[in-house]
Amino acid sequence: METIKKVLEEKRPNKWDDIPDIDLYMDQVLSYMPRQHAGLELDENLTAAMVNNYIKKGLLPRAKGKKYNREHIAYLTAICLLKQVLSVTDTGELLKARIEDGEVRDFYERYIQVMDEEFKKVSASLEETKDKAQLSEAALRLAVSSYAQKLACEQMLKELGESFKEEAEEETE
Repeated sequence: METIKKVLEEKRPNKWDDIPDIDLYMDQVLSYMPRQHAGLELDENLTAAMVNNYIKKGLLPRAKGKKYNREHIAYLTAICLLKQVLSVTDTGELLKARIEDGEVRDFYERYIQVMDEEFKKVSASLEETKDKAQLSEAALRLAVSSYAQKLACEQMLKELGESFKEEAEEETE
């Protein structure tokens, strides 16, 4: 429990200004990303095929001459977390809704703020216990809470998607 509490309390992606401002090749991006997302240093993977798939699905802008910039890192940082709880389609809808005006930096800074708040809440809710019954009760509560939040999030994204469709229809009329 101490390890996950420490990750939840301390591990955060680099701030916008601390992300490299030079363009990176794919292998450099892949080696950089574990610093950006706690799960990538624990047990998750990010591969070139996944990055290419995110580009094909429209979640991530295309590389410029095989090089990725600060905005790509910001997108990938959010995608790596969001894809753990949302489908690729829903992740795309959320990114589209949040980065509608094209200000990736504003989105990224808000993402970091929300992450910090939510990770600290979860960390504060974790109690040190060695008792199996208490540990399993806490795990059950976290799992059920995660599911309830996922259902609510998916409904919100469905409504966002419908509002995007309505806006597009109004523009074509």
